[in-house]
Amino acid sequence: MSDANVTTNDNQRQSRSESFATQEQLPMKTTRTGSTANGSTGKDQAIVPSTTSVDERSKYRSPLVSRYASAEMSYNFSDVKKFSTWRRLWFWLAQCQKQLGLDITDEQLDEMEKNLTNIDFDIAEAEERRRRHDVMAHVHTFARCCPKASPIIHLGATSAFVGDNADLIVMRDGFDILINKLVRCIQRLTQFAQEYACLPTLGYTHMQPAQLTTVGKRACVWIQDLLMDLKNFERVKRQLKFRGVKGTTGTQASFLQLFNGDHFKVEELDRMVTEMAGFSKAFIICAQTYTRKLDVEVVSVLSSFGGTIHKMCTDIRLLASLKEIEEPFEIEQIGSSAMPYKRNPMRCERCCSLARHLMTLINDPLGTHSVQWMERTLDDSANKRICIPEAFLTADIILFTLLNISEGLVVYPKVIEKHIKQELPFMATENLIMAMVSAGGNRQECHEKIRTLSQKAAERVKMDGLDNDLVERVKSDPYFAPIINKLDVLLDAKTFIGRAPEQVYEFISREVEPALKNYASIIAPNATKPTELNV
Repeated sequence: MSDANVTTNDNQRQSRSESFATQEQLPMKTTRTGSTANGSTGKDQAIVPSTTSVDERSKYRSPLVSRYASAEMSYNFSDVKKFSTWRRLWFWLAQCQKQLGLDITDEQLDEMEKNLTNIDFDIAEAEERRRRHDVMAHVHTFARCCPKASPIIHLGATSAFVGDNADLIVMRDGFDILINKLVRCIQRLTQFAQEYACLPTLGYTHMQPAQLTTVGKRACVWIQDLLMDLKNFERVKRQLKFRGVKGTTGTQASFLQLFNGDHFKVEELDRMVTEMAGFSKAFIICAQTYTRKLDVEVVSVLSSFGGTIHKMCTDIRLLASLKEIEEPFEIEQIGSSAMPYKRNPMRCERCCSLARHLMTLINDPLGTHSVQWMERTLDDSANKRICIPEAFLTADIILFTLLNISEGLVVYPKVIEKHIKQELPFMATENLIMAMVSAGGNRQECHEKIRTLSQKAAERVKMDGLDNDLVERVKSDPYFAPIINKLDVLLDAKTFIGRAPEQVYEFISREVEPALKNYASIIAPNATKPTELNV
């Protein structure tokens, strides 16, 4: 029985018609110069007609690909990438088998190599409907264009040889795509943190005003979580092992038979194919498949990344509500169909929406791993072909959107200063008391004076909706005459931020820069162009 869902003709034709270069095209795509919140003019350059047919729009298409995903990640999980990788695996297997003494000719290998991407999907679809087995359908399709090599295609292998090994290659390549984008996001946010390292802002605990921090320090909280995600991505990618050449139940019995009981040649075959695929290690122990525990590890770090993004983008949404910080907003962007003045944080809202989906996906591989009876069951296949691509595609879309956000964050210092002035007089009361005591005053008497004035100022704010006038009340009270000339210093917001700026600089130099040093070519100036959303 096939370890795949039977696909439809239309779905396969769609995947064939979409090339790497057209993955990001929309039904109608307007290309603009200039920015928006990032400095564009919003002038139309051209409107690119859609390549999507009316027939394709008459059925469901996943928004992950049709609406949001980047070209490289869409291609990474495409049928073209998948099935050409299958053929490459069969080619590598045959190459190594020949080198180890099996009767395979150069002519057969040349024939296979020339047809690695010459895939007739119509024939493959017909074969799969006939045989109800996706791997054998593609074995027969490959054999049609490689008649001389037909006898040695898939020699000694089981379906998991191409299915699992190709999945591992695709996941490895998927992590490369994600890591590159995550590094760029961290670098952009680091620049932002440096720029605003010393700008005081209200800190919030329980979403209530607390002691001051700085805009840059808050950004470092986001960056710290992203660094943890980067390390997780790197770790899981580094720990990915190839399934290799293991046979039907992982015992390599079929290959031992091919090589007449020569264990050394079987071990060499496994090692050589693993090396050709670009992996440094292969699983020593496999059942029919590599352990699905690995999929749990992969999706776990992606789901964890979703939590990071949801927290960060929620922070930005809250700050946008306070009008302190905004995500990019384009000149012709419409925030609301009914309320023209609206500047809704749609990018961060999209990230949160997708992050919620990403966080839930961990349940799929957990469930799948738990029910892989004995050497394997086939109830992993349909779930795996949905869950794994969706996890990578969703993470990719989030990172693509976050790049756009991080390149154009807008800060409003005057609004931030206004909010500080509303709360700082209350926060400064302890400083006023200490200053009065240093000037010879009585601590308890001063405390009562400030308590009384504070209550009156708070009533003015809450009952009348007026500004906090505690400072004016202190200045007009003769009791505080000894410290009047010190009030500006005592109420300077920068004296309330502690070591926030120093922490920003230390964090960047000791943790961020070392983490990014191996990615210099990715984050170099002019290494990438500005990130523009598809929609």
